[in-house]
Amino acid sequence: MSIRRLPEHLVNRIAAGEVVERPASALKELVENAVDAGASRVSIRLSAGGTERIEVIDDGCGMSAADMALALERHATSKLPDERIEAVETLGFRGEALPSIASVARLTLESRVRGSEGWQRVVDNGALVEEGPCAVPPGTSVRIEALFERVPARRKFLRSPRAEYGACLDVVRRLAMAHPEIAFSLEHDGRRSLAVQSGEGREARVAALTDRDLADNHVIVSLEREGVRLSGVASLPTYNRGVADHLYLFVNGRPVRDRLLLGAVRGAYADLLTRDRHPVVALFLDVPPTEVDVNVHPAKTEVRFRDPAFVRGMIVSGLKRALDEAGLRSVQRPDLAAMAAWRSERSSPTPIGALPIFAHQPERRHDFAPVDAYLSDAVRQWGDYTPAMPMPAARGETALDSAPSAQSFPLGVARGQVAKTYIVAEAEDGLVLVDQHAAHERLVLERMRRALESEGGGIASQALLLPQVVELDEPACDRLETRITELAEFGLELERFGPAAMLVRATPAMLGANDAEGLVRDLADDLAEADQALSLRERINHVAATMACHGSVRAGRLLSVAEMNALLREMEVTPHSGQCNHGRPTWVKLAHSDIEKLFGRR
Repeated sequence: MSIRRLPEHLVNRIAAGEVVERPASALKELVENAVDAGASRVSIRLSAGGTERIEVIDDGCGMSAADMALALERHATSKLPDERIEAVETLGFRGEALPSIASVARLTLESRVRGSEGWQRVVDNGALVEEGPCAVPPGTSVRIEALFERVPARRKFLRSPRAEYGACLDVVRRLAMAHPEIAFSLEHDGRRSLAVQSGEGREARVAALTDRDLADNHVIVSLEREGVRLSGVASLPTYNRGVADHLYLFVNGRPVRDRLLLGAVRGAYADLLTRDRHPVVALFLDVPPTEVDVNVHPAKTEVRFRDPAFVRGMIVSGLKRALDEAGLRSVQRPDLAAMAAWRSERSSPTPIGALPIFAHQPERRHDFAPVDAYLSDAVRQWGDYTPAMPMPAARGETALDSAPSAQSFPLGVARGQVAKTYIVAEAEDGLVLVDQHAAHERLVLERMRRALESEGGGIASQALLLPQVVELDEPACDRLETRITELAEFGLELERFGPAAMLVRATPAMLGANDAEGLVRDLADDLAEADQALSLRERINHVAATMACHGSVRAGRLLSVAEMNALLREMEVTPHSGQCNHGRPTWVKLAHSDIEKLFGRR
């Protein structure tokens, strides 16, 4: 078969297959052109998810009639001032977007440069059908209609209008996040679904486009090394999601989906979140153009760095430093369902004023008689009334010293314990509830990490008086045997004891008296589940977290007030104490204003 040159319209359709996969791809190209044109406001209108109509209007520099004709030719662009393709600093420069889109849809292009007349060109599936002057404001308007209508092989692969709209919304959200200096608005089928104003700070723009609660539950990421700058917003570990749909990464203002960068984010949160939970992160990386190649993907959603290890290390370091500085911070948003459970009873079977105890009030006493005597007088007034439940009783302790002031500590001072699980503390600005098991679990984990990072590089062990035999299946014993050296660094000394048993000779001293058999079984299960998928560092964190869980204060244990306060004080000086090893909050605060709302004072 002889070689032949393809006709122009077929070349454009092939190029459209690379650039325009779906309506979101076309929308991305148009919005990027508007940003590169210096627009301060971009308005987008969609119909049927973009399959019927896409319209992008901007107030940028505009185009003359001659420039509009060139813009609809292949390989014509204003974004490469010379032949140095590696020095491009705009969002796009392929010069194929407009002609490719025009070859598979009806494209109407209207534009006007300030101080001159407007011009219009209409191209229907590659053929120019209309051209002439038009009355338009300064800037550019691009309208795409009937995308892929004459290319049924491509149109049948489009998803539902709702799904296509979701992809378009994600494109606009990412570009709007990258450019807080530009106002964006998006309408779908006549309903406005996104609107952000120009002049917002980066933090406010990220919160507006993700979740408003992020504004109160984030840390600022800022790091600069060797000409590379990292900035952005990252959620607290306790502010997380079940899917990784809120990881936004930008390189030189360009939204990207890069596996290297996503892996770095996961690595930074590895010891703070379980593998099925994901943070909300928006990171902005500014790199010299010579250090990154943005032309490795037709849609420019992937990049290649000259030194990927340096970039990954910088992201991990920047995120970890920001999260470390967060200290004991945790998400402080009372669950709406939990708050709704706090309600006042509007009716009672027996009016409280009709109870016999209020029929006769005892004479007011001024001699400070014992409380029990006073109560006995009151109880006798009940007569024949029998309460539905016995009189309440509670645990009390003799106060040897005066209670510390709640104003002296961020987490306040302990006032009691509820359900043998939650510590109730009074802070200066509200009521603090602490999950004693989750909090102590994090404290033990941080102690173990400090011990591992110390000069000795290991955790002290405590020998058992009698070695304990733990029976397991043979594969579990094999997995533990291969990790004996690593486990010994944590103070857990194991020895193979036959084909289906392990001998425990010592356990970590800092865990105290713990269930050695349960600890070994849990470690065997953890290694079976994720041993091959985790790196060495992740495995070490996994082992430490499992041991910390076994060595922490259990729910259901009574604590003295001194023990409660000691736990609170250690939380205040321990990094990441705001979340447990699984990413759940260890403490929540009910502000005074929330308490006042419960009692109708606000």
